Amino acid sequence: MNRRLLTILFSAFVIAAICALMVWRMVGSRLQAATKQSATVSVVAAANDIKLGKVLTPSDITTVEIAGPLPKGALLKPDQAVGRGVVSDLYQGEPILDERLAPVGSGGGLAATIPAGMRACAVKVDEVVGVAGFVTPGMHVDVLISGDPPGRENVNTTGQKVKTLLQNILVLSAGTDIQKDKEGKPQQVQVVNLQVSPEQAELLSLASSQTHIQLVLRNPLDTQLAQTSGTFVSNLFADSKTPTPSKTRPVAIVVKKAPPAYTVEVINGALRSNQKFSTPEGQK
Repeated sequence: MNRRLLTILFSAFVIAAICALMVWRMVGSRLQAATKQSATVSVVAAANDIKLGKVLTPSDITTVEIAGPLPKGALLKPDQAVGRGVVSDLYQGEPILDERLAPVGSGGGLAATIPAGMRACAVKVDEVVGVAGFVTPGMHVDVLISGDPPGRENVNTTGQKVKTLLQNILVLSAGTDIQKDKEGKPQQVQVVNLQVSPEQAELLSLASSQTHIQLVLRNPLDTQLAQTSGTFVSNLFADSKTPTPSKTRPVAIVVKKAPPAYTVEVINGALRSNQKFSTPEGQK
């Protein structure tokens, strides 16, 4: 065989081998990436819709397969969730995160939803006062109080006063049940549990017995505290435009002293008389 032909065939074989090796590496890397992406991890999830405050049982828990990175705080074993209270609503198929459950041993119900250092204070409200009938767990409210300020029992010149006592307070529960009805509508409430600090709990306790309390609903994204001084009943009937007193220039009062005078005694025979004459300065 011709030597030149052998050289050409050998070169073609080497080039084909190099191309095949490159294609094999590219395909192999893609297959490995697809295999890694298809690898799943089993995590604990809710077997059905679970309401806030419920203590999880084995029947409430299932597992789901998740591909890719795991959510932060995901539970891998059902034993990590059984017996712990739910601090926010869970939905069927949703992975259960550690932060959505109460600490181990704290139980369920309203107490399990209270963070450390905070308190749940019950406030009695009217069914028709403000927006009380629409307050549900998770909302934020302001607490208004109205009544007679102390020291004004016998003198009532301005009427009752209303004042914003607390602002941006989290609602833990409304009514005797912390769950909503089947249609998801808020139930009529007579008692609302608010999450407050110990100092705020003291203020609410005193206000409940001494004043009338009203809740004002606010946007949970609005965390700015308003600076208010309160208002009296008399301000409701005051004119919007109060006339301002006119500015008058003070009038100077000049007191003039009587001009000095001198007395002349006139003798006319046996008669004597006194006559007064003003000085030249007084005649000017």
